[in-house]
Amino acid sequence: MLRRLLPVLADLAVVVLFAAIGRSAHAHGDGAVGVLSTAWPFLVGTVVGWVVAARTVASAWRAELRLWPTGAIVWICTWGLGMALRGLTGGGLAPSFLLVAALVLAAMLAAWRVIARLALHPGALHQD
Repeated sequence: MLRRLLPVLADLAVVVLFAAIGRSAHAHGDGAVGVLSTAWPFLVGTVVGWVVAARTVASAWRAELRLWPTGAIVWICTWGLGMALRGLTGGGLAPSFLLVAALVLAAMLAAWRVIARLALHPGALHQD
């Protein structure tokens, strides 16, 4: 059970880090409450992404380190639903933020998967 939760927790940690970096870069402070207030829409998107992946990809739990399709599903839900919730609750949706957030989240969500796959299964990246 814990093994199944680790990838979800890693994705959630990446989203919190994303929010903390963004807040710090824009001098909004990095207190836990502030970071979580920025991160919550994306955290919801991440959880939904995992639910969608588990329901649509037969091997999602066995392929949690794969960029496709599990990582892509989690990323698009994290970004898409996160932005939708952010917009619905009065958060900014500047075009530059939409683009930067999409790229940074994609890179961060992919990076830990690539590093983990290299550490656990050398040569496994050739499968993606």
